[in-house]
Amino acid sequence: MTEMPDPVIPQALARLGLLPADAAASFTPLAGGVSSDIWRVEAGATVFCVKRALAKLKVQADWRAPVARNRYEVAYFRTAGEIVPAAVPRVLGEDAEAGLFAMEWLDPALYRLWKEELRQGRADPADAERVGSALVRIHSGTAGKAEVAARFPTDAIFHAIRLEPYLEATARRHPDLAERLYDLVRVTASTHRALVHGDVSPKNILLGPDGPVLLDAECAWYGDPAFDLAFCLNHMLLKGLWNPAARDRFLACFRTLASTYLDGVTWEPAAEVEARVARLLPGLFLGRVDGKSPVEYVTDEVDKDRVRRVAAHFLLNPADRLDDIADAWEKELRS
Repeated sequence: MTEMPDPVIPQALARLGLLPADAAASFTPLAGGVSSDIWRVEAGATVFCVKRALAKLKVQADWRAPVARNRYEVAYFRTAGEIVPAAVPRVLGEDAEAGLFAMEWLDPALYRLWKEELRQGRADPADAERVGSALVRIHSGTAGKAEVAARFPTDAIFHAIRLEPYLEATARRHPDLAERLYDLVRVTASTHRALVHGDVSPKNILLGPDGPVLLDAECAWYGDPAFDLAFCLNHMLLKGLWNPAARDRFLACFRTLASTYLDGVTWEPAAEVEARVARLLPGLFLGRVDGKSPVEYVTDEVDKDRVRRVAAHFLLNPADRLDDIADAWEKELRS
């Protein structure tokens, strides 16, 4: 029997003209993030996805976020798509009242999930290079543009869904580091340079025939592009605990992603961006074991303590260069 979503979803799709009255439709729930309901829809010969934001996220902690973020995800796809068309899915329709939108279906036979590639140890610096290139092009293409900033009045949403759960919640668990973590919140929240995706994670990146595709942009914000780079680099560090045999390849991806991105920075001195990334990264690193959204694959307390040890060092002794963090983590992993 076909599983059915909340009736609000097919009703909205019908209003958008995506569900013809004479076409049988089937809905298949898709595994995805913690913040939305996502369905694969087949209507006649047409296949697409529909996504609806949830008010309470599907995590153990009580984590809530405004559902209005859905409309900004659409705005991100449309804005970034004007700069790097292949880097985002095509939006087919939006129903802001229902809090949902439809987008094209990207066939898994052609679009590989980067997280799964990394899980299997297939950490290819060429993939990291393409991600860094697409990301910096989006940042460069939106930097300093007041008309883009006006589309994303999302400071409160970004705080609720990123700064609070990753940095402030972590500060509450680490009183000795709280001042440094709250400083990161203040600096990040007050820096408005370019359009930020907010969740540049391998679980949200498909490796397609025309390059990487960024999904799940509901954290979209006109703010500090350093956040996107730090958020993605964080995974290149953590995944060395997930697949120890591929540690050297993960570190190679870290260095390639960082250097490719920084080589493309045009809106301010690259060294200034790198310094903000290097200062933010340890906070996000610690947040993925002690914040509201811990990574599911770091469960051993010995591994968590490794993260805590390196993160605390750089929070108390901030670095300006990303190589310093990569070198320290490599040394920790080899100890």
